[in-house]
Amino acid sequence: MKIHIKYMVSLRCKIAVKTALDNMGLHYKDVDLGEVNLIEDTLTQGQHDHLQYVLHKSGLELMEESKSVLIEKIKNVVVEMIHYSEDLPLFKISEYISKKLNHDYTYLSNQFKEVVGTTLQHYILLHKIEKAKELILYDELTLIEISYKLHYSSVAHLSNQFKQLTGLTPSHFKKLHSYKKRLMLETI
Repeated sequence: MKIHIKYMVSLRCKIAVKTALDNMGLHYKDVDLGEVNLIEDTLTQGQHDHLQYVLHKSGLELMEESKSVLIEKIKNVVVEMIHYSEDLPLFKISEYISKKLNHDYTYLSNQFKEVVGTTLQHYILLHKIEKAKELILYDELTLIEISYKLHYSSVAHLSNQFKQLTGLTPSHFKKLHSYKKRLMLETI
């Protein structure tokens, strides 16, 4: 039996779900972002309600509606692709998402826009900029390497989108963070 869990976007969430399932004596084949393959064929109403309660305490929730399940799958593919993969796919992100979820990208994009209220492209962009911030703060890659890693056509393209979303250029973002870090160290 497959169950879908909303807001499950990190390894910590996977651990919380595994712990909840183990404590309830439920057996699972695997636990992925947003999805659990249980060995059990069904859950009793009591098990379902208890699992919902336990997950809710961790900020997670079971999903029943198929459209919500699809949206969570889309979000999880984007998060997994941008934040947990070494590199973005070599082909178009839209093709990757479409292939991963076995649906036409236009259909997925329309469903996402209808439910979330923003475009899938914008959601992807937000995550790419968050990943860029993370990579800038790690200070292990140059801006050229970051733009290449995130599949931007140029550093200028990355910088323009970064500034549009954050109000800062990548270099100003880095300087501001360094300044804040220095201030914190001085107050200690």
